[in-house]
Amino acid sequence: MTETHATLPSDTPVFPSGRYGRRRTPGRRRPVLTALLAVAVVAALTVISVRLYRQYGDPAYDVQVISYSDITDTQVVVDFRVNLPDGGSAVCVLRARDHAGAEVAREEVPVTGEAGQRHLTVRHRLATSARPFIGEVVRCRPPA
Repeated sequence: MTETHATLPSDTPVFPSGRYGRRRTPGRRRPVLTALLAVAVVAALTVISVRLYRQYGDPAYDVQVISYSDITDTQVVVDFRVNLPDGGSAVCVLRARDHAGAEVAREEVPVTGEAGQRHLTVRHRLATSARPFIGEVVRCRPPA
């Protein structure tokens, strides 16, 4: 004769007692501790990013190309406007490219403003090694 056992509808398995040792109770979850840890990590990353931005990013040196003209086989004249900090100076990198996009000239141009002068318009002749198609300002940065 065989016995049939009714199956339990619960999701947890039933182990024989004493065979597998004592079962551990699930540990307590600490959502407050996890939230505080996440806030601390976000705050630390924010402080680091602000410090790096102040050290390497400089929004005060904004540059705008007004025009490029007098294009010949050996030169291009670039007119540009630089926003400087009050009475500051900058070093701007200018370049010229040919029609295919290859760089035919690159030069660093020092720009110095006078006291109280924040917007400075500069005209610079850039000597090239081939006929340029465009003259542009790559960036301006504080002098080293």
